[in-house]
Amino acid sequence: MSISPFFLHLRSAYQAELDDLTFDSEGRDVLRQRLAERRKEVGFLLQMMELSPEMVAVVFHQGFRFKLPGAMEHLISHESDELPDWSSLVGAVQLAPWAQDVAQLILKEPQGEWFLAVAAGLEYMYGKLEAPAAASHDDNADDDEGEGGDTDRLDDYDADEEDEARAREDAGADWMVEQGFDRKD
Repeated sequence: MSISPFFLHLRSAYQAELDDLTFDSEGRDVLRQRLAERRKEVGFLLQMMELSPEMVAVVFHQGFRFKLPGAMEHLISHESDELPDWSSLVGAVQLAPWAQDVAQLILKEPQGEWFLAVAAGLEYMYGKLEAPAAASHDDNADDDEGEGGDTDRLDDYDADEEDEARAREDAGADWMVEQGFDRKD
């Protein structure tokens, strides 16, 4: 699997955003409730689609079903300005009924098709890359050479990605505070 620097860059930020939403200060899993809140705020969040797509893309978490993994792997190999139109992915991606309503709202935006392609790519990587992390190292040793090389490539980017993700997250949090929201710590 070949992943573009654009998607490599957003991958850790998307993961961090989901991690932040998952547990409250007492350690309880509150992901469902927080995602439901985010989905209600999608109209407001649309302003952040281009600046911080990973912060908005979480509204689609678990809303995609990937029917053609090859098409998704092709998608995540592209840079931001080379992404295929959302309409070309319709056969590869199925939206959950609740996600279809959100997608229709987003498609009304000038960057809506681009954003849906980004959101699908992020969610695909989240599901795809979580599975190998759960497998033992010995299981991964049998992977073919191409997959092992990409896994190594992901590891090489992790430190930089984490720094950049923190910077984007801080910038997004600052922006949310400017909009009148409380900073989440």
